[in-house]
Amino acid sequence: QVQLVESGGGKVQAGGSLRLSCAASGNIFSIIAMGWYRQPPGKQRELVATITLGGTTNYSDSVKGRFTISRDTSKNAAYLQMNSLKPEDTAVYYCNAATQWVGHEFNYWGQGTQVTVSS
Repeated sequence: QVQLVESGGGKVQAGGSLRLSCAASGNIFSIIAMGWYRQPPGKQRELVATITLGGTTNYSDSVKGRFTISRDTSKNAAYLQMNSLKPEDTAVYYCNAATQWVGHEFNYWGQGTQVTVSS
């Protein structure tokens, strides 16, 4: 199993920045990719960004050029630097770890951290 703990959420004005952190523990050797997802109020959870073991990144169109995902394998952590925040970025942000172990794939999720952007 993999445990994920997010931190760094909060309230910020439009145009501001926040940095989210995700610390992974447990069977970290099974992790093949990490990512960030978000769930805006009244909406479904959506992809924000992902990063593979090899460092390949993928972003949703809505955050390209504003958000940057990174990973520190020595600390078993992933980060999401969010710049030029907009009110529509308001959501609960979840860290995700995609794992592969003895032929089985499974996704693990953190508890979520609230990000609120005021206009």
